[in-house]
Amino acid sequence: MQKLNFLKALQSAGVIAVIRHDTKDGAIKASEAVIAGGMKGIELTFTVPDADQAIRELKERYEGNPEIIIGAGTVLEAFTARLAILAGAQFIVSPTFDLSTAEVCHLYQIPYLPGCMTISEAQIALKAGVDIIKLFPGNLYGPAIIKAFKAPVPHLNIMPTGGVDVDNLAEWFEAGAVAVGVGGNLLAPAKTNNFAKVTENASVYMAKYQQIKGE
Repeated sequence: MQKLNFLKALQSAGVIAVIRHDTKDGAIKASEAVIAGGMKGIELTFTVPDADQAIRELKERYEGNPEIIIGAGTVLEAFTARLAILAGAQFIVSPTFDLSTAEVCHLYQIPYLPGCMTISEAQIALKAGVDIIKLFPGNLYGPAIIKAFKAPVPHLNIMPTGGVDVDNLAEWFEAGAVAVGVGGNLLAPAKTNNFAKVTENASVYMAKYQQIKGE
């Protein structure tokens, strides 16, 4: 039941912010900034120093808001996945598929979103119980690839990451994406600690997303 709730929260959030920063505090501030702009999904990557601590702090801060879902990204193996889950991560994202990571996530009933570039990789992930694959890097394909993937595998749930921006957001969702991961221009101002601009960018993304969904 927990896993189902997290999957529903991911799909409801729609636009997932991929958080990268040189410091733990910077990553936390960037996360708070995008949430202030209306985003509900946070993927805090393990390229951030002390990422597990950052996840724990964010989870504690937003514990009272069930719409906010906080996960871990750039998880390369099972040890890091378990570390993230014990810190409070509600979903795990990897750049590639890793069976041991999938097994740990299923043990704890946490959604696992591995990066896949081909139908063959997606099929392997599905056989391991994965519910959503991360199409990564999405900019190598474009939105049309989702239709191509779903033609032979219509039950495949896809979250593109890489190359997703405000201008092509509608195309990705119209193509059938269940959610999208965004970083790049959304979080570029965080590099200079301009978190107010990050909030502004997030609000633009969410206004576009709501328009797409007719809300």
